[in-house]
Amino acid sequence: MLPLDDKLIRASFINATQRERASVTLPAGFAELDWDQLDFLGWRDPKLPKVGYLVVEQDGALAGVILREADGRIRTRPQCSWCEDVTLPNDVVFYTAKRAGASGRNGNTVGTLACANFECSRNVRRLPTSAYLGYDVEAARLRRMEALREHVAGFVQTVREGS
Repeated sequence: MLPLDDKLIRASFINATQRERASVTLPAGFAELDWDQLDFLGWRDPKLPKVGYLVVEQDGALAGVILREADGRIRTRPQCSWCEDVTLPNDVVFYTAKRAGASGRNGNTVGTLACANFECSRNVRRLPTSAYLGYDVEAARLRRMEALREHVAGFVQTVREGS
């Protein structure tokens, strides 16, 4: 992912009002982010514990989505819909996002299961275990990285289709 600045991030949100954009709190350690290790920028708002933010590059432009962690608990240990990590090294929660445009203003939302603190980029970069002799773990890791980008882009497109 290419390095971003505060202004670009705030302008990217497709499901936010001007007021919501202005109140976005950037992630801790923003200046030190290793952009080469990120497939998307995702973080939780330190001031609003149930709010998360997602920013991706999509079709040559940035698209940001404000997410809200759903109330309630999931009865079983879910798998992240984005990184599909089977080792579950972290919590997975159900997030909802207002759809973009008039649909979102009318209360329509879309949901997804995602890593609670958006650790997906780190999860897909871990080398998988070797499934059999001659298994190309590096190729498998690259496939997981590409699948993550596709899953996140698909979610953002679903949010965007509300407009």
